[in-house]
Amino acid sequence: MRVSPDLIRIGGETRSSRALFAVPLMLILAVTVIDLNSPPTVHLGPFLIAAPAITASFAGAGGTAVIGALAVGAQIIIGVFHGGLMTANHQAQIVALIVISGLVASFRYATDRHRRRLSQVRSVAVAAQEVLLRPLPERIGELRIASLYLAADEEAQIGGDLYAAVRTEGATRLVIGDVRGKGLAAIGDAAVLIGAFQGSAYRNLSLPGIATHLGSAMCWNWCHVGGEERHFLESFVTAVVLDVYDDGPVAGMVNCGHPPPLLLHKGEIATLEVDEPAVPLGLEEPKERDYQVEMFRFEYGDLLVLHTDGVVDARNESGAFYPLPERLAGWKGGSPQSLVDYLHADLLRHTGGVVNDDAAIVVIARCP
Repeated sequence: MRVSPDLIRIGGETRSSRALFAVPLMLILAVTVIDLNSPPTVHLGPFLIAAPAITASFAGAGGTAVIGALAVGAQIIIGVFHGGLMTANHQAQIVALIVISGLVASFRYATDRHRRRLSQVRSVAVAAQEVLLRPLPERIGELRIASLYLAADEEAQIGGDLYAAVRTEGATRLVIGDVRGKGLAAIGDAAVLIGAFQGSAYRNLSLPGIATHLGSAMCWNWCHVGGEERHFLESFVTAVVLDVYDDGPVAGMVNCGHPPPLLLHKGEIATLEVDEPAVPLGLEEPKERDYQVEMFRFEYGDLLVLHTDGVVDARNESGAFYPLPERLAGWKGGSPQSLVDYLHADLLRHTGGVVNDDAAIVVIARCP
């Protein structure tokens, strides 16, 4: 796991925070000097409590306690100089400073402890998410691929959307899908489908065969893990399974209720609608005859844009949906990664920086 240099602690403090210690130290020095040069009737000692309070905003419990101790020492010096260390007033100020500094340091310690636990939980979650949704290779077979995933949950990197790519005999096979729902249940369902897809690569199934296999895997998972009630009433997956063949400028597709891909060919944009779309995976026990393969041309220089409904359903402040074909028409051209970067920035600009549903984009180019 990579750790940012700014998070490396030295003696309980971050490197970037060490320079900030000058602020409370200068405050202690200023209050002490001014109080020592003021009449005995003027008491500036209470302002010293600001020093540990300020320190707690950028330093750890240890640094806060040290500044608190220096503030108490300054208050003692003030009391000795004014000859009133044993007076009730100075003793009350010293005791109050000790108690409040201790409380501030204790609260900072509790906060740091909570943050460490949260950081550990997040690191485990990130590792698990990266295992579930592996990055697509930049090059596989004759294809160059770029992808983007935006999770609706700010604390997550994946959700119910999914994609994967494998090599089969004579083709590169890809899947993009969208599990109904969000949260842990959707992530678990996505993991099951990705595992079934990748695990079947060695079997060289046909496109209808792989669609049947994925549908069966989801039905089995929901019946044995989520229960039959969840299977029939709550859960399904929309998906596109795609084969890009090596021996010609063609590709085959099975669409199971998913938004159709877009094909960019010589400056024109075509929506790859299918004549006989299949029902989403998991709505019924699948049979191979339920899935029909649609063929289309995919030539060198073409770009194929796969996406989930979180992209086209994204709304702006006025409630308008994201016009994906129109925005593709405004792209100046380039590599699959440049198109993904363009769509990423444009989508966030459209939504004001926040997506309300998981969104995934995969851009594919056929290259010699």
